Amino acid sequence: MDKPQLWTKDFVIDSIVNFLIYLVYFILMVIIAIYAMDKLQASPSEAGLAAGIFVLAALFSRVFAGKSIEQVGRKRMLYIGLTVYLLSTFLYLHITSLPFLFIIRFLHGAGFGIAATATGTIVSNIIPKERIGEGVGYYAMSSTLATAIGPFLGMYLTHRVNLHMIIGLCVIFLAVSYIAVFFLKVNAPKLTADQLTNMKQFKLSNFIEFKTLPIAIIGALLGFCYSSIISFLAPYTREINLIGTGSTFFVVFSMAILISRPITGRLFDQRGENFVMYPSFILFAIGLIILSQVHHGFALLLAAMVLGLGWGTFMSSGQAIAIKVSPKYRMGLATSTFFSLLDGGVGIGPFLLGFMIPIVGFRGLYITMAIGAIAIMCLYYFLHGCKVKRNQIIADKVEV
Repeated sequence: MDKPQLWTKDFVIDSIVNFLIYLVYFILMVIIAIYAMDKLQASPSEAGLAAGIFVLAALFSRVFAGKSIEQVGRKRMLYIGLTVYLLSTFLYLHITSLPFLFIIRFLHGAGFGIAATATGTIVSNIIPKERIGEGVGYYAMSSTLATAIGPFLGMYLTHRVNLHMIIGLCVIFLAVSYIAVFFLKVNAPKLTADQLTNMKQFKLSNFIEFKTLPIAIIGALLGFCYSSIISFLAPYTREINLIGTGSTFFVVFSMAILISRPITGRLFDQRGENFVMYPSFILFAIGLIILSQVHHGFALLLAAMVLGLGWGTFMSSGQAIAIKVSPKYRMGLATSTFFSLLDGGVGIGPFLLGFMIPIVGFRGLYITMAIGAIAIMCLYYFLHGCKVKRNQIIADKVEV
C-alpha cells in the first residue's frame, strides 16, 4: 500500500516559516546574556532572566493561543504572532536599560509563542496520521536547523558587528516569513456547534489539554536542564578558553539531530514511543556529563553530538506523543500545552540556575543537570512509559 504524501507544498512552506521564527529566537537567545552582562552590567542571574523572560512570555502566549486558535483561525493567528514578533524586534534598537530590555524580551517572546503555536498546529493537520512520527520528525528539523544556524550566527556576529546589524538581519528573516504565509493553504477541522460553544467557555480544560499534560511535564523538566546549555554555553566556553570551538557547538549539535531524525521518526511509528524515548534521556545525560568535563575542543564537539541526539529525539517524539494522545479538534491546544510547559522550563531555568553558578561553577551545573535527566527518565516511566506498554499488551490481546 502506498504511503500518503508527506512533502506537500503546504508542509514545506509551514516548515520554512517555522525555521525562520526559530532562527530569530536562537540568534538573539545566545547573545542576550552576554549583551546584558557586558553592556548593561547585569549579574549572571539578571542576565539569565533577560534570556529566560522571553521563554516565559512564550509560555503564557502559547496558552491563550492554543485556546483561541480554532476560533480566530489558524492562519490569522499566525499572522497575529508574526506581527507582534516583527514589531517587537525593532524595539531592540532602542535598548537603554536592563528593565527596558526585560520588557522587550517579554513582548518578543509573546509574539514568538503565538506564531510557533500556529505553525505547529497547522502542520499537525497537514501530516497524515499514519506518518505522524516521521512527519513531526521532519517538520521538527526546521527548528533543528535553526538551532544550528541561529546560535552560530549569533555567536559569530556578536564579535564582528554591532547589535543594530544583527537586529536588521532578524527583521529581514521575519519579513520573508510574513510573505511566505500568504502562499500557505490552511485546512482546519470543522468544529461542531457544541465543540465551538465548549471551547469559548472560560474553564481550565480550554487552556490545557489534560491528555497531553504527562508528556508536557516531562518536557518542562528536561527543558529546565536544556536551558543550562542554551543560556550559559557562551560564558562557559569563554571561561575554559574554547570560544572558537564554542561557536560551532550548535552546528554539530544540530547536525546530529538532522542525521538521526529520519531514523527515530520511523522507529517511533514502527516500534512505539518508548523505543526512542528512553535512549533520548540517557544520551542527553551522557552529553551533559561530557560537557561538564570538557578541556579540549574535541570533547566539546563530542558533547554537542551526544546532546543533539538526545535532545532532538525527545523534542520531536514528545511533540508526536502530544498530538497522538489528543482529539483532532484539540490539536492546537495539545501543541500549546506541550510547548508551554517546555518553554516554561527553558524560561525559568536560566534565572534559577544563575544562582547556582557562583556556588558550583559551570562544571558542577552540568553534572547536576545530568543527574536530573536520569531522574526525569524515571518519572517518564510512571507518567507515560508504563501506560504505553500496558496499552500495547491490551491491543495484542484484542488482536488475538
